[in-house]
Amino acid sequence: MPVDPAFARFDMARLYDAFNHHGEDGDFYENFTKTPCRVLDIGCGTGSVTLRLADCGHKVTGVDPADGMLQVARMKDRESKVEWVQAPAAEFTLPYRFDLAIMTGHVFQVFLDDAETLAALHNTHRHMAPGGRLLLESRNPLAKTWEDWTRGKTREQRVIHGIGPVDVHYQIKDVEGEHVTFDAVFTIGATGETLVSESRLRFAKAETIQSLLSAAGFGEVELLGWWDGAPYTETSLEIIAIARA
Repeated sequence: MPVDPAFARFDMARLYDAFNHHGEDGDFYENFTKTPCRVLDIGCGTGSVTLRLADCGHKVTGVDPADGMLQVARMKDRESKVEWVQAPAAEFTLPYRFDLAIMTGHVFQVFLDDAETLAALHNTHRHMAPGGRLLLESRNPLAKTWEDWTRGKTREQRVIHGIGPVDVHYQIKDVEGEHVTFDAVFTIGATGETLVSESRLRFAKAETIQSLLSAAGFGEVELLGWWDGAPYTETSLEIIAIARA
């Protein structure tokens, strides 16, 4: 799993956490299973969904390659409910098997080619209990949502404790085939300082995602198009895959 150099930094990870909250998607993951089980959160970031699942009584392990992200996650985990592991998705090794694995926040899109994706999926599959399920999400390339990633359409301000007002907006740098490169631009109101994080994402088609899951050893795959459980269609904004190990 590639590490965005910016989010290896605690200060940038803290800004990311302030602006990235999980609403309908977080509810979807939280409500997916009510029976306490062992959950693996791959690319857990600052742990927003990870901690919600732990609060529901699941035994949760969060894996992420970025030290800054995990610093923020551990700070929020005041009761030490979660096991936090710093490692790329293709490289972590854990001594137990999971009933449920998740890739939230469109983390699936950071794997930029088939080789990277398969390495992560193979490693996930080998950590799954028989019959366990993997949930992942990816933006539907047919919807071309990146066309709305402009300063005018994405600008947002929040007041962050200890920092004050912070503005963020997103701007596209390049679109080439399946790949979109963009900047997240944070501006600190008190100082005028600007912090920029560049990211590159892969927008894989639904059939590509299904093929990669099959190649990694997963069986039946169900595709949804939104967090309310609607089936995937070509007009869906999301590709939400539920794959059985």
